[in-house]
Amino acid sequence: MTKSLNDIKSLNDTLSAERSAPRHFSFTEPYWEATKEKKVFLQYCPTTEQYQFHPRPKSIFSGSADLEWREVSGKGSVFTFTIACIGRPPFAEHVPYALVTVELDEGVRVIGNLVDCTPENIKIGMRVKPFWSPLPDGTNLLMFTPDN
Repeated sequence: MTKSLNDIKSLNDTLSAERSAPRHFSFTEPYWEATKEKKVFLQYCPTTEQYQFHPRPKSIFSGSADLEWREVSGKGSVFTFTIACIGRPPFAEHVPYALVTVELDEGVRVIGNLVDCTPENIKIGMRVKPFWSPLPDGTNLLMFTPDN
């Protein structure tokens, strides 16, 4: 049975879901280290002057391994969203919850949970800011919350 947004009266979040720390690779380590301080770092290709996300060993624009890490605000706008009404473990007990694709101010899109927001307030284009959920290894998972 498919629910419409009007059928959903409140949202849960996945903050209490038991998560394991993600696998870190050498080319992702600066990103994860920054999350320990609740900072968003993106890779930047100086050749094309563009940011990229998710972290990769080479630029998706130039193929160069000459990438820089730059701190950004993590603020952006909701590009699209969905409400998960069915979830697999460990999220099954937390439905419904909101997932958003956020276009950061730097032009890259990031997917994450949206917390502290009611269904009727979620809108395409709404401004959001980072929200951090701690992980067992001391890093933090980037989520989003409304930027009122």
